[in-house]
Amino acid sequence: MPTSSSLGSRLLGVLTSAPNWIGLALASIALVLKGFGLLGNAALPVAVLGYAAGFVVGGLWLGFPTLSRPGWEALQFSDDGDTREAMERALQGVRGLTQYNPDDRLPASLQTRVLELCKALDALRRQWERSRGHLSLDDGFDARRIAIVHLPEALNAYLSIPPSYARTRTLSNGKTALDTFAQTLAQLEANVAQLADDLAAQDAQAFLAHSQMLSRELRPPPAPSGEPAAH
Repeated sequence: MPTSSSLGSRLLGVLTSAPNWIGLALASIALVLKGFGLLGNAALPVAVLGYAAGFVVGGLWLGFPTLSRPGWEALQFSDDGDTREAMERALQGVRGLTQYNPDDRLPASLQTRVLELCKALDALRRQWERSRGHLSLDDGFDARRIAIVHLPEALNAYLSIPPSYARTRTLSNGKTALDTFAQTLAQLEANVAQLADDLAAQDAQAFLAHSQMLSRELRPPPAPSGEPAAH
């Protein structure tokens, strides 16, 4: 969904477009003639018709402005500040662009994989926040960079290629751009899965250590009356 700032920018583009200026110029002529008393009550209809004619002629000649969303909007996120906010902002942008899918550049299978990767990254972030273990400095940096840099950049680069070229032309690596993007996704998926597995293993070990500590500290329950206590 376009933001209010992007919609405002497109409205400004319409107002400053050549067809709008040509239409205003013709409408102004009618108002000037009215000022000189040459048109009378017909000035307003003539001004409206003049604007419409100028806008249409200008649009046919120079191209009509549009309020529609551009073909695709590049994702750019700053890798600084709070990790949660930065990752949430980046993943929201990736989801939005993937669901919008300009010109159907992404096949349904890749759309699903990108969205699932976003879900996995979001789950990793939540797991990271509540974990009793911890990602190493390098692993934490990798998780953050995947969400904020690597995934958005890969998606941007792929979406910049015309669909027919991306799906049919072989690149220097012997694969199409579509196959290369799918391969990149597979690498990112594997990295995220490994990070989540490592963190889960740390949590499981922390749970085991806690359980063993309780076993040592808690006294065994007393034996039932009439039965010898266990030695």
